[in-house]
Amino acid sequence: MAARERSKKVKARTVLIGLVQMRSRENPAENLTIAAHRIVALAKRGAKIICLPELFLTPYFCQRRDKHFFALAEPIPGPTSHVLADIARRNKVTIITSLFERARNNKFYNTALVLSPSGKINARYRKMHIPDDPHNYYDEAYYFSSGTQGTVTVRVGGIEVSPMICWDQWFPEGARSAAAGGAQIIFYPTAIGWQREDPRGVNKAEHGAWQTIQRAHAIANNVFVVAVNRVGKDDHLQFWGTSFVSDPYGAVIAKASSTKEEDLLVNCDLSLIAQMRRDWPFLKARRFSVRKQ
Repeated sequence: MAARERSKKVKARTVLIGLVQMRSRENPAENLTIAAHRIVALAKRGAKIICLPELFLTPYFCQRRDKHFFALAEPIPGPTSHVLADIARRNKVTIITSLFERARNNKFYNTALVLSPSGKINARYRKMHIPDDPHNYYDEAYYFSSGTQGTVTVRVGGIEVSPMICWDQWFPEGARSAAAGGAQIIFYPTAIGWQREDPRGVNKAEHGAWQTIQRAHAIANNVFVVAVNRVGKDDHLQFWGTSFVSDPYGAVIAKASSTKEEDLLVNCDLSLIAQMRRDWPFLKARRFSVRKQ
């Protein structure tokens, strides 16, 4: 008998999640205006938590080294976080976003914020895994320091959420740490795509791996996983979109287009987490140690 059938039925408890898959224009003010309109539209449709793509405010500048791009960074709290916090407050929603942060320690970070329906910064997470791959146009190590505080889990509207960013999604340790900290939903604001012609089918393989590993995080940690990507051509990169939500069984319950800007409204049944943690209690049952021979 399947695990789902074995378990006593758990009462459904749902939350509506909004995903904003967008293309970032040259003008940050235009991007902020577009994002704001789409957040408001999703909130009017009932979304309670809304996530934007990685560094949505600007084109993906990390494709080349240019010291002038450091001028795009801003403090947190700062102009953009204030605007988004006000939108969160006026629309009674939680907003998750990634910004280019200029910190007081004179370092720069790729930082995810969780903005509460009261307009406060509920959590701040600094991206830990920083791509150092200029050959493939992911030269983020030139711009960002690695975050050192670890994963962050925060309670919003009675739900435990954990924000991470893009390349973090390839590392199982982050998802496990978030789940062990109580996370029910892991959000990954993302900017990922292709830069090469694809005579050998590598693009398709990479895209499949990207989705597979996040679905595996959802299964292994009994959580929902939400990945929100950019879309469209940006200099050398073609972002592949396909923002999606995986449930704790690894099923993709919603997925956006690979080519179009699109908003998704996804109903997540959190009772699946309790059910799966009863039937497949990976967190409770795990045993792991390393012994040097």
